[in-house]
Amino acid sequence: MAGLSVAHRVALTVLLARCPEAALRAVSAAVAPMGGGRAAELRKIIGEETRDRVRRAMVLAPLIPMFRERADGILAMTFPAHVLPRLWRAAREREPDLLMHLEGDEAAAVAVADRFCQTAASVVRDTPDLVWPPAGDEALRQKGLADLMACLDLAHLARRGLPSLEIWLKRPDGDQIAELRLLLKDCAGVHVDGAQRVLEMLFAHLDDAVLILRILTQTSLAAGREGFLSESELAGFVDRLIAGVDVRARKIEAFKPGADLAHVRTVIAELNWCASVLGELDVTLTLSPQSVWGKSVRDARVTIARRLSGLLRAADKAVEDALPLERVQIAGRMTRKVPRLSAPVTGPTVDAALSLLQLVGSARGPASTFGCEADRKTLVEALIARLSDYADQALKMVNDGEAEDESHALRLVELTARCLDHIDADEPARTVRRRAAVAGAPVTGSEASSRAA
Repeated sequence: MAGLSVAHRVALTVLLARCPEAALRAVSAAVAPMGGGRAAELRKIIGEETRDRVRRAMVLAPLIPMFRERADGILAMTFPAHVLPRLWRAAREREPDLLMHLEGDEAAAVAVADRFCQTAASVVRDTPDLVWPPAGDEALRQKGLADLMACLDLAHLARRGLPSLEIWLKRPDGDQIAELRLLLKDCAGVHVDGAQRVLEMLFAHLDDAVLILRILTQTSLAAGREGFLSESELAGFVDRLIAGVDVRARKIEAFKPGADLAHVRTVIAELNWCASVLGELDVTLTLSPQSVWGKSVRDARVTIARRLSGLLRAADKAVEDALPLERVQIAGRMTRKVPRLSAPVTGPTVDAALSLLQLVGSARGPASTFGCEADRKTLVEALIARLSDYADQALKMVNDGEAEDESHALRLVELTARCLDHIDADEPARTVRRRAAVAGAPVTGSEASSRAA
């Protein structure tokens, strides 16, 4: 069978180079079992592309995370994703004979990788339009090119520091702290703002943005004091974190419970993020109540605590609305409250109750940070008692034949079990479901005798 033409090979090479990692893996898996000469050539092209990406990831490892936006939305130094393959291709074409050395001895591979980064910096200086074509805001592009060149100049130093990143985030000893400070000093020797830029590179490797505070506080003996950071170039990291808290505080304040449980999970994640950042700020910095940072942190705490307390109170009322009681006459003028077994098991009222209960059950950590944990715990205990009692009464009415629609009544009991699930009351929920499983069944044999007794 004839193989691929030259035009086909060029087109496929270009197409595969533009595929994201997931798509390339999918294509590779689809082609793997195919037979024939064309499939073999395609597998070879895919293999070459995969090997090239491995080399690129190794060479540009210090900068790779900077070619995508941070998942947490915190402002960071980033570059357009389309610049990465262009940058690597241009650097690779300048030093084609060095590529084979990236897969040999580790020390030699690191030296070659550093050489490629210097070559890439030269490429950006010499042919910026090739790496980053003009488009959009030219001033922003020029600043991005300058940042990219500086980061490539510092890539060899950042590569040296990356293996120690986990150590600096935990409990570094004196020698390890000295290593960090020496790294920053070396970076400052390369560029005036080299220390700031290498910290940006380390920041890009942190999925949890707040962890950068642990590194900042090791950069100087005075770094744990607010005055040191606020007057240094490192203040930008703290400003970004506090801005992130402010943005999330506004989203939490605007939250409205409803049917979209994904929205609830988002708000829970934002509560956890804010609690993590504010907790880390408390540990790593001594903030003055009168400073700009101190006031911002205090305002965010008050806003989130007030909204969280309001949501906890709303949860109690929402359960009452979703699982209503009604008064029934028992004898003469005597009445008592019993579950309204005709209440709907779906709809906006039920959705609001479930979303709020999910928040109540998941907010233990944030509630502690924002001073609401005692209220939350009291609410959970009260809800467990209320929901268990509601299920007890509803099941008794079913067993006594007082339910007009037994199936609907049992769905209402299942709703109480779901409510218990959301507040992490697993055992009470299992108990409700076990009792509901046998509710309404005809009583026979020894069970009938025991009930009669």
